[in-house]
Amino acid sequence: MSDLTLIRTDSEHTDFRTLVALLDQDLAIRDGDDHSFYAQFNKIDNIRQAIVAYHNGNPVGCGAIKPFSATEAEVKRMFVHPDNRKQGIAAKVLNALESWAAELGFTACVLETGKKQPEAFALYKKVGYNIIPNYGQYIGVDNSVCMSKLLNAW
Repeated sequence: MSDLTLIRTDSEHTDFRTLVALLDQDLAIRDGDDHSFYAQFNKIDNIRQAIVAYHNGNPVGCGAIKPFSATEAEVKRMFVHPDNRKQGIAAKVLNALESWAAELGFTACVLETGKKQPEAFALYKKVGYNIIPNYGQYIGVDNSVCMSKLLNAW
């Protein structure tokens, strides 16, 4: 998609918040009874690094990173509007987030996705993420899959 524009922003951006609301609606359906458990870990307050993707001026996708450790950034709130999927938008947002993380001095990205999100899992595997033991609040959570990717030094 050649006319895709990515902007760097934060969690206060209106379009980021609108896309995250759509993401949460989708996850509520996919996760069912487990949604409230996951929702508590997906608050967007104080996210300083967010990306919004625009196609023809319309917000179509987003993602964010936040510090996870001294060397790792955690990828959060990845979403592409259903009307705009299968066009490479998520991969471009993720690549931009990884570049930003590297600029900030992180050497790896970690993330959690769910077994009920096979499209997300396939994307992460395709771009080089590897399954790691579930971390933090996801330890022992059967539906969660945690992944990690080393970043290239710039």
